[in-house]
Amino acid sequence: MTGIRFRPAVPEDVGTIQAMLEALARQDGAEMRGSAAALLRHGFGALPLFQTVLAERGTKVLGLALFYPEFSTLRGRPGVHVQDLYLAPEARGLGLGAALLAQVMQAAQAWEAGYLTLMVDRGNTRARRFYASQGFAPRGDYEGLVLEGEALEAFRNQARA
Repeated sequence: MTGIRFRPAVPEDVGTIQAMLEALARQDGAEMRGSAAALLRHGFGALPLFQTVLAERGTKVLGLALFYPEFSTLRGRPGVHVQDLYLAPEARGLGLGAALLAQVMQAAQAWEAGYLTLMVDRGNTRARRFYASQGFAPRGDYEGLVLEGEALEAFRNQARA
C-alpha cells in the first residue's frame, strides 16, 4: 500500500463519490437512486448527515468509506455505521478495505464510537469473507427493515389523521 493517502472528502469530490457509489450499486445489482446533488446537500451542507474518507494514490481515488454516527440503547454507547465501502477493482486485495475501516474508527473517536456496524450484500461472498476475516459477526436475531415510497407516504398520512 505504498503511496496511499487517506483524507476526508470535500465538496469538490462529490462527482467521484457518486461515480464510485454507482459502481458499487452496479456490482451489487442494485438501482442507484441517489444523486451528486443529494450527496452535496446532505454530506456537505449546513447539517452534514455523513462523512466520507477517501483513499488515493497521487490524484487517483482508489476507494471510499461513507459513514455516520449511531447510538445503541442496548449497548449504551455510540457507534459508527459504514453505509458504503467501495474499492476500485485494481485496489482490491491490497489491504485497503481494512485500512479504510481503520480510518473510519479513527474519525469516529470524536464521538467515542465503541462499535462499527455495516450491511453486506448476501451474494457478495468476497466481501463476506473479508468482513469475517476482520472479526465482523452477524447482528444476531435482528433483521433490517425499511419504510419508503408509497408505504412511507401512506404511513405519514395515517399519522396525520
